[in-house]
Amino acid sequence: MLLPELLRFAAEDSGGPDIGKLIGQFAQYGVVGVVVVMMVLGVIVPKYVLSDRTADRDKWREAFEKEREAHQLTREQLAKAEERGDVAVEQGKTLTALLQGLGHHPDLPRSA
Repeated sequence: MLLPELLRFAAEDSGGPDIGKLIGQFAQYGVVGVVVVMMVLGVIVPKYVLSDRTADRDKWREAFEKEREAHQLTREQLAKAEERGDVAVEQGKTLTALLQGLGHHPDLPRSA
């Protein structure tokens, strides 16, 4: 029966740190400290910041989609223009060959 009283007396008289109290304080203040550090580093953000970034992301994605469609239209128009230019070159070669076959020798500019 004397044993519980001796343990209590030894705990009060030891003068060392109370481990339970230290763990409790660390759990209480440590979690708050970790959350604050994560907010400062940007790992955790408030809801209004997240909603602003989401709206900004959606705006930029929409602009990107419009720009991509515009570039696709430009590429299609350039392909048509190149095709028309190829047709014109072929027509010119055919006409030149026809004129030369008929005996006409036009003065063609030669490249260097």
